[in-house]
Amino acid sequence: MTTYAIQVQGLEKSYDRLRVLRGVDFAVARGSIFALLGSNGAGKTTAVNILSTLLKADAGTARVNGFDVATQAAQVRESISLTGQFAAVDEILTGRENLVLVARLRHLNDAGAIADDLLRRFSLTDAGARRVSTYSGGMRRRLDIAMSLIGDPPVVFLDEPTTGLDPQARIEVWQAVRALADNGTTVLLTTQYLEEAEQLADRIAILHQGRIIVDGTLAELKRLLPPAKVEYVEKQPTLEEVFLSLVGAGGKDGDPGGPRALLPR
Repeated sequence: MTTYAIQVQGLEKSYDRLRVLRGVDFAVARGSIFALLGSNGAGKTTAVNILSTLLKADAGTARVNGFDVATQAAQVRESISLTGQFAAVDEILTGRENLVLVARLRHLNDAGAIADDLLRRFSLTDAGARRVSTYSGGMRRRLDIAMSLIGDPPVVFLDEPTTGLDPQARIEVWQAVRALADNGTTVLLTTQYLEEAEQLADRIAILHQGRIIVDGTLAELKRLLPPAKVEYVEKQPTLEEVFLSLVGAGGKDGDPGGPRALLPR
């Protein structure tokens, strides 16, 4: 097996006359977290949909876990899990029931044991018997990611996993993502947040208008920035500000002197 879990070369995709991907190249090492950073419309979701076999590329090649996404789609799907931008959980069921359902759909033995293990790994054991409709946003997202791990896929795609979450929920999801890599799972996540890429990724690629404009570790990307300096310039107070400050420290009542003496005659 290659040292890379994902390899992309010359990937292109257009919708009518709109070129969404324009010769995208990158590679993701096994067991690492790779962040595809870019604004809305940059082409991040399109790239993920091609890698997960939901879309066909117009040109270029892509391999996931050693399999070609165009000619070996079935093997690719057996090797991956995709968590989209919105949590795909059943709110009527409990957290544990959601996990058991997915395990049974995948024809796995010991669905209950698998569910209990994932609840523990994602710190959801105490909430496992509660309906998902009572979960916070961060809890739903963690459950969604836990469901994507059933069957132990070696590669996981997370498409903007923290969009719309509050700061505490984002931290909870970050912890869950780090745990994936610690267990040897390869993670490709898309994000609009530089802070998120800095916190999680071993390697970052910036996608802009369908092209990778930079790709490297955080330290490598920082070295590409020009040196900068910060200058502090003290603001000079206006005449009005000086006058008001003096009035605030004025003399005695009835005293014609004090600040009034500073007014122009």
